[in-house]
Amino acid sequence: MSAVEAAALSALIRSRRSVRDFLPQPIPQEVLDAVLEDASWAPSWSNTQPYRVAVASGALRDRLADELCGLFDRGMAAQHGGALAKLKLLLTRKGLPDGDFATQFTYPNDLQQRRRETGRGLYDMLGVGHHDRAARDRQMRRNFEFFGAPTALFLFAHRGLREFSVLDAGVYLQTLMLAAHARGLATCAQGALATWAGPVREAFDIPAPYRLICGVSIGYASAHVVNGFNPGRAAAAALRVEPTQHVDSVPK
Repeated sequence: MSAVEAAALSALIRSRRSVRDFLPQPIPQEVLDAVLEDASWAPSWSNTQPYRVAVASGALRDRLADELCGLFDRGMAAQHGGALAKLKLLLTRKGLPDGDFATQFTYPNDLQQRRRETGRGLYDMLGVGHHDRAARDRQMRRNFEFFGAPTALFLFAHRGLREFSVLDAGVYLQTLMLAAHARGLATCAQGALATWAGPVREAFDIPAPYRLICGVSIGYASAHVVNGFNPGRAAAAALRVEPTQHVDSVPK
């Protein structure tokens, strides 16, 4: 790889963003196919490629959005409706998460700060107050509308390779998002789309060993202000783990 190519790759990596508002413009099939072909070249454990991807566009995309939004609405109604509403949710299970992985959990203390900073920055940009529950719910609901994207992808990982299939799925996901970005497409990887697996499994013939780990909204970014959000990253040095002792201090 030449220095020019390396600089182009660096620019591509650093300019990719999670987009949260899309144009309704459909993705040409040949462009989407090219993105998926590039993603298929991601490295994986013994080249097993222990992941599968489901693609929803057009009427199927709209049906899934309606079903997922309906489940979200039922869940929020129960959450805000008091003990009786919560009991009804538990008894009917309509709106109760049925995902293969829990998407709601307590973050470790050492990771909370960046999570809170990112969430606060995003909501401040959108003018959503900390105590404005209705506005926060509306923004969360946008996940299940795929932020208006014309296509939604659902990523599954094989349970047989345990954590390593999840690792490989992450490598595949990053490769896919960069391939999309290189072709002028925008993406948003969404753990929230794994909250309810039922509608997705009903819509696709998913092999039994595969578990839904996340979704991805993909399309063309709109000019909405939210797409300018950039939470930044920690410096590489802050992520590096140092050795317990200097090499020259090791006994010989």
